[in-house]
Amino acid sequence: MNPNPVKKVVLAYSGGLDTSVIVPWLKENYGCQVVCFTADVGQGEELDGLEEKALASGAEQLVVGDLKEEFAADYLFPLMRSGAVYERKYLLGTSVARPLIAKHLVDVAHQVGADALAHGATGKGNDQVRFELTAMALDPRLRVIAPWREWEIRSREDALAYAAARNIPVPNTLKSIYSRDRNLWHISHEGGPLEETWVEPDEDMFQLSVSPQNAPDQPEYVQITFDSGTPTQLNGQKMTPYQLIKQLNIIGGVHGIGRADLVESRLVGMKSHGVYETPGGTILVAAHRELESLVLDRATIQYKDVIALKYAEILYDGLWFTPLREALDAFIDSTQGPVTGVVRLKLYKGNIIPAGCKSPFSLYREDFATFGQEDVYDQSDAVGFIHLYGLPLKVRALNELPISGLNMPKPDYSRFKRD
Repeated sequence: MNPNPVKKVVLAYSGGLDTSVIVPWLKENYGCQVVCFTADVGQGEELDGLEEKALASGAEQLVVGDLKEEFAADYLFPLMRSGAVYERKYLLGTSVARPLIAKHLVDVAHQVGADALAHGATGKGNDQVRFELTAMALDPRLRVIAPWREWEIRSREDALAYAAARNIPVPNTLKSIYSRDRNLWHISHEGGPLEETWVEPDEDMFQLSVSPQNAPDQPEYVQITFDSGTPTQLNGQKMTPYQLIKQLNIIGGVHGIGRADLVESRLVGMKSHGVYETPGGTILVAAHRELESLVLDRATIQYKDVIALKYAEILYDGLWFTPLREALDAFIDSTQGPVTGVVRLKLYKGNIIPAGCKSPFSLYREDFATFGQEDVYDQSDAVGFIHLYGLPLKVRALNELPISGLNMPKPDYSRFKRD
């Protein structure tokens, strides 16, 4: 008997082999009731029959949460407005979904009177941290159980044998050679051939996008309307956040948009190789950047880029529900008022090509920018500006100092050596 008794657990449930086995394992090892929670975050997986499967595994009930619009409006759009990209390529599709799922796990625990949560994340990955930090932030009284860190099951074969011995129904389809995670924003691929970094991903692996070389020979134009940094229309048609992203996924996938191949640094210390498909998200991020370049001043853009690096880090590390993320959002939101207008992009064989941008808050003035007109800008004013701007360089040259520090005398460290 477990020395720390648990009465009722809410399990993050997908209906796959791992979570199907976790249900009876929890009951046997903790003597508790199990409530399953499934979050619909746009993964497109069929939910029919999931309740029957959960009950057959020994669960008391299944709770399904339709979180697609909340995910799009309250998580994906703030992520897009931040400009956050992890390690130059990853648009944080898995990372951004975990705090939402964990938040609703906590909510369901409160609703059903549970005293613990459980998840199927392994002890090697990032998701265990994301789930558990969210639970810690929202209700530290809830215990979190991670079977992969406790049980003796170490392989798919072990799990199948465990289920068969207890007559637990499990998926009978062949296991993919890849480990995948899918939601409205993206799909990730890991494992299998990707564990070798000197191997080009097989084209059959991709699910949301065609190969750029097989994309249509004719480009397609899309027009996205923003209101204070939030996309509201696609090609002149008003859509909900979920609908807009879903439609852009289809359009982007047709043109081979949004593929990223990355060897990334996991939070737990190791490197991992993954391939991501984020067609709609890649288009939105590109459109948003184009509009910001039109309406934001240089200093704001530069500091916002600094914020984006930190935003990506805290999101990847599972720190969504923290004062720092809220403070960064406050800064980001304060910059988004003028990010209002329309962006036109041309999609062609994996490329996103700017094709027009307009805003009532544009900082671009043709009369100032033109090379021909002189009545709004006196070019002779630049002489004094350049003299002052280059003064440090002038002083360095007058003192006969090198341009960089590369030719400066090297310090003599021998003075500091011990006898």
